Order: sequence, then C-alpha cells, then structure tokens
Amino acid sequence: MDTKEFIQCYREAFGNKAPLPLLFGYSDTPIGDTKKIGGCFFKGLQSAREGVAVSLSADVIGCGGGKLYTGFSDMPEYVPGFVSLKEKYKKTPEMVAEYIQNLGLERAEKPYLNFIRIDQAESFEGTEGLLFYATPDMLSGLCGWAFFDNDAPDAVVSQFGSGCSTVVSMTVAENRRNGYRCFIGLFDPSVRPWVGENELSFTIPYSRFPAMCSTMKECFLFDSHAWKKVKERMEREDINI
Repeated sequence: MDTKEFIQCYREAFGNKAPLPLLFGYSDTPIGDTKKIGGCFFKGLQSAREGVAVSLSADVIGCGGGKLYTGFSDMPEYVPGFVSLKEKYKKTPEMVAEYIQNLGLERAEKPYLNFIRIDQAESFEGTEGLLFYATPDMLSGLCGWAFFDNDAPDAVVSQFGSGCSTVVSMTVAENRRNGYRCFIGLFDPSVRPWVGENELSFTIPYSRFPAMCSTMKECFLFDSHAWKKVKERMEREDINI
C-alpha cells in the first residue's frame, strides 16, 4: 500500500476531520528548513502537522532530553537529577538513570530526523514510524485496529517517558528489532502544552505497519455499526488542532 492508497483508506475509516499522521525517519540531508527550537521540540512539530516538513538535528533541538531521546547525544549528566528533583517525574535520580539505561538507546547514524505529513511524502521510504495525534475516539479505532490480528498482551503499550522518548525512542527501537508493539504516549506534563488538550499520541513502528494495512478493511473500521456511530461523532466535532 502506498501513501495515497493509505490516505484513502484512512479517510474512509476515520473520516475527513481526522488529522493525517506524520511519518518520521532519519536521513543524511534535511527535507525541511527548520530553525532552532528552544525547549520541547514538539512545539515545532505543529509545522509538520500543517504540511511543512520539519527536520530535527543536534543543532535544531534545544532540549538536552530531546537530543538524547532522538539519538543525537549521550545522556547529559544533569538529566537524572533534573527529571527526579526538578520535574519530580521519578522518585530518585537513580531510577531515572536505570530507566534510561533500560531503553537501550543508540546514537543516530544519520544527522537529521524528519517529520512529514503523509500527504506530503512521496513514499514510505526511510520511515521508522507513523505518529498519529489522537482523540479518545480516534484512539479507540487505532487500538482496535492494532488488536485485530494480534492477541499479544503488549500489542499496544503505554510506558513512562517524555514525549520524545515514547514517540521517537520506543518506536524507533521497536522498528529496528522488527517488532509489533504500538505505543500510546504524550502523557508527560512537559509536552502537554504543545499538543491539543484532548490528544495523545499513537505510534506505529513501520515494521508493524504493512501487516496492519493488510487487515485494515477486514476489521471494524469498515462496515461496523458500532464504529459508524463513533465516526459520525468524530465528523460532527472539530478535532483539527
């Protein structure tokens, strides 16, 4: 399924008001002219949502955690203490350090991490994952779709982490190991001001995406009375952020 075919199926399944997903992946050259972003880089992803490609790099990302979780730097020494003692997201700095170690982060082999809305992409080439900004109604559809052909208890997971770690780090790691897990994220209070108040993230690693595409029209998203009612509500509401 190419990008145009997916968009058509996605619109049939979720309606015309559902935001199109962003594709993200690494490259040797940037696809967007992105200025330095101070603080959380999710504030800069609004441009990608509006159709303007965003290219992140070590120079563009102003947040130390953002550089770490995108693979552009090693862990800054201050991060465990900052996350625990300042942000108060973990009880001790040692817990933060252990959490980061268990993520198995790898340094990025290419200098740019690009985000592009799917209708602006020519293909899925180089895609590590797809990022959906999802309301609760959308999440019910996305999760149900992921569960349709997969009974594994971790077919969809939500783990502790910053927005950049749950969206980028976990999805990229899953894709690199050819895994099947999808991720719900953006629970981190630090990222919340930069996303819609009724939105969370749902990411699909590209390693899982073709199989999900092959079952999309078989599941409840098409020709289901229950989903039809949810879709109609989504079409009535303004869910574009």
